[in-house]
Amino acid sequence: MTYLTTWTADTRPRLLEETTDPARIAAVLAGISVRFERWPLAPGLPAGTGAEEILAAYRSRIDALTAAEGFVLVDVAALHPTGAANWREVAAAARERFLAEHTHDDDEIRFFAAGSGVFYLHVDERVQAVRCEAGDLISVPKGTTHWFDMGVDPDFAAVRFFRAEDGWVGAFTGSDIATRIPDFDALARRAASAAQPRAGKAAAAS
Repeated sequence: MTYLTTWTADTRPRLLEETTDPARIAAVLAGISVRFERWPLAPGLPAGTGAEEILAAYRSRIDALTAAEGFVLVDVAALHPTGAANWREVAAAARERFLAEHTHDDDEIRFFAAGSGVFYLHVDERVQAVRCEAGDLISVPKGTTHWFDMGVDPDFAAVRFFRAEDGWVGAFTGSDIATRIPDFDALARRAASAAQPRAGKAAAAS
């Protein structure tokens, strides 16, 4: 379930809106020039499917998008919990790289093939926090101040599209705003809580 929350970007952020309605999410994001759409999930991909298999499963859509927008590099970023003794350290290091607010000189395009992650988009004194799920494609325009959180136990696979061969390069703003907005895990709990009344009503109706 894709989940959008809108926050004020001040010292004590206030929640202005929350929604799981795909049309509303797309409309809010379109208002800040962020592209959001849903791709049908490829069937038969088990948890932990490798990068090559993911790219093959979505090849026709990847090729069409690449041809339309001139990408020169497409890869898969993925992290899944393991039983390794150092998993927490590996996860924390991976998470830390993207947690501070930054910009890019190119659009940031991600398609979530599995799992979830939150993009925080800081535009016009608002922060749009988009909890993307499997099937979501999001395109953040170059120059947009933002950050990304994968949570304390990252579990996702995302196809990344680049127009330059050097891949991911971030210019950090030095702002501490990312420390003031609820993180991935807090938003996950909030989304689960928001869904409970609807689930209960549906069960009662049946």
